Amino acid sequence: MNSIRFLLITLTLAILAAGSAYAEEYRIAFVNATKVFEESPQYKTARERLQTEFSRREKDLLASQKQLKQLEEKLQRDGSVMSESEVKRLERDILSRSRKLKNAQTEFREDLNLRQNEEFKKLRQQVREVIQEVGKSENIDLIVSDGVVYFSKKIDISDKVLEKLRERKAE
Repeated sequence: MNSIRFLLITLTLAILAAGSAYAEEYRIAFVNATKVFEESPQYKTARERLQTEFSRREKDLLASQKQLKQLEEKLQRDGSVMSESEVKRLERDILSRSRKLKNAQTEFREDLNLRQNEEFKKLRQQVREVIQEVGKSENIDLIVSDGVVYFSKKIDISDKVLEKLRERKAE
C-alpha cells in the first residue's frame, strides 16, 4: 500500500515538474477516503446491522456485571454476619462469575472486531469501486487519497463518490 502511495505521489510530482502546459493534459483529483467511508449510507447501515447483531450479547454482559456487583456488595455488607462456609461459597461464586464474565467480554470483543472487519472490508471494496467508477466517468487520469499534504477543492471528488454511494444505497 505504501509503495502504491509512493508511486502515485512520484507520478503526480513528475507530471507537475514537466511543466504547466504538459500537466494540463492530465486530470488529477483527490478523494477523502475517510470522509467518504464514514458519511456513506452503507457505513451507517453496517453500524446498525452490527448494533442489532450484538446488542443482545451486550445487554447480557451488562446484566452479568450488575449481578456480580450485587454479589460483591452482599459479601461486603453481610460477610461479617455470615457463617464461614457461606462466605467461602459466596467468594467462590463471585470468583467463578468474574472469570466467566471476563471470558465472555473477551469473546464478545473478538467477535465484534471480527464482524466489524468483515463489514468494513466489504464497504472499503465498494468505496474503491465507486472511486474508480467516478474516475472513469469524469475522465480523471489520477486520483490520490491519504498522505496528501494539500489539495484544492477544485480537484476534490469526495462528494461525487458519496453521491454515487448514496445512489447505490445499502446492499
